[in-house]
Order: sequence, then structure tokens, then C-alpha cells
Amino acid sequence: MFNCPFNKGQFEPQFALKTKTCRKDKKLRILLIDMKINFIKTIEEKGIEALSIIFVVVIWQFVADGIVKNKLLLPSFYDVVIAFSVIVKNGLIFMDTLTSLLHFSIGIAAAFILGIPLGIAMGWFKAANRALDPIIEILRPIPPLAWIPFAIVWFGLTHQAAGFVVFAGMIFPIIINTYTGFKNVPRVYVEAAKVLGCTRNIDLIRFVAIPSAVPSIAAGIRIAMGVGWMCLVAAEMFGVSTRGLGYQIWHNYYLHRMDFVLVYMLLLGFIGLLIDRFFRYYVDEKMLRWKSGTVR
Repeated sequence: MFNCPFNKGQFEPQFALKTKTCRKDKKLRILLIDMKINFIKTIEEKGIEALSIIFVVVIWQFVADGIVKNKLLLPSFYDVVIAFSVIVKNGLIFMDTLTSLLHFSIGIAAAFILGIPLGIAMGWFKAANRALDPIIEILRPIPPLAWIPFAIVWFGLTHQAAGFVVFAGMIFPIIINTYTGFKNVPRVYVEAAKVLGCTRNIDLIRFVAIPSAVPSIAAGIRIAMGVGWMCLVAAEMFGVSTRGLGYQIWHNYYLHRMDFVLVYMLLLGFIGLLIDRFFRYYVDEKMLRWKSGTVR
């Protein structure tokens, strides 16, 4: 019988090493393919957005330089970029942005503190709804800007005055959507909770009504944030504040520096977009993850 001069186990470590290497190479290839696919999808999704923005900028520059030819009527994109660099260098942009965000924060905090409890009370207790509904419906149609004279008289030219105008614009969408969310809590949820021993109103509100009403409350807050941001600009423009993005729009208009006016207008748009995106991300990912199965 022929005897092999090599031991059988002599090749096993080499074979195992080659197998592990092949597996690693295969995983690496799969990972690279996935990264390539994800990159292509991202380019396809974001490419349309980028192209649309570039198209608008090109048209804007062409109309401003080739047709209008008047910096007072329509500054070009290049003029706006130069104006933006000026306010960045002198630091005005940071002070005015922080001031406007402070005004917005005062208004939204006050609207949360007062609006959500009022909406809960009106949606859960019929007596509270009957008592508060006439007052709400009388005050709600009053434009928030109509409160500017009282804001100045009550608070002077302070941050609180601008915050009050923001509050006047934000509180009613929050109240109404909170009321709607609590009014539309399915009765079966309440009855099931009572059967399981949750009988006190405070417990029903905390464990049943609030989770059910969160989507409606979040929608109301998002609407209120948009209204409040517009009210902030108007309040700063019409004399409630001596600083802020809205104030700078009006100030530069008086100086006929329309390129600076456009800079502050675009800043308002971008900051509003960032606030809305952050709120949507936080609500969708943290508060409404249980609705991930619904169509979006």
C-alpha cells in the first residue's frame, strides 16, 4: 500500500485561511455594491433638488443682469452673495439671527404653556369647552399684527413685545389642534382603559388621550411655528424690536439696499426650513415611531 509522505492535517490550516479570506472578500464586495447602490439613489433623489435650485439661480441672474438691469428693482444673485459676505464679516448676521430666535423662543414657549393645557381642557371636559369656546372664537379671527400696539404699550420695545406677537399668532392653531386631537380619541380606547382599572381623568388623559392625540398636536405645533415665524418678521419690521432679521429688512429698505433685503429674506427662509425639518425629524423619529407603518 502506498503511504503518502504528507500528513493529512498539514493542509487544513491553509485551506481554512483561504476560506476565511474568500468570505472576507465576498463581504467586502457586497458592502461596496451596497454603498454604490445607496450612493446612486442619493444622487438620483438629491440631484433633482440641486438641479432645480441651480436652474432658479441661473434664471434669477439672467433676468437681473440681462432684463431688469436695475439693482434697486432686482439685485442679482452675485450682488446678494456679496452682501451676504459683508454682513458675515461685520458680524451683524449672528446678532440678528440670535435676536430673532430669542423672540421666536419666547413666543413658542408661552404658546406651549398656555395653548396645550387649554386645548386639553376643552377637548376632555365639556364644561370647559362651553366656557372657553366663545372667547377663543372671538379672539381667533383677530390678526396677530393687530396686537402690535398693545405689545408696545405693555412691554415697550423689548424682546417680550416681539415674543408676545409671536405668541398671538401661535396659540390658536395649538389650541384648536389639541382640542381636535382630544375630541377624536376613540371611545373604545377609553372604555378599554376603564375596564383595566384606569378610571381617573388624570390617568385617562395621561395614558390614553395624550398618546392618541399626539399626531394632531404635532400638526398644530407645526402650523403654529410657520404662523409664528411670519408674525415674528412682521413684528420686527413694524417697530416692536430694534434688532432682528425682520428689523434689518425694513432698515435696509429705507437705505435702498435691496441686495441686503434679499439676503435677510433668504436667511428667514433657510432658518424657517431648518426649524421645520428639525421638528419633523424629531416628531417622526421619536414621538411618532409607532406610526411608521402608515403611508407617508
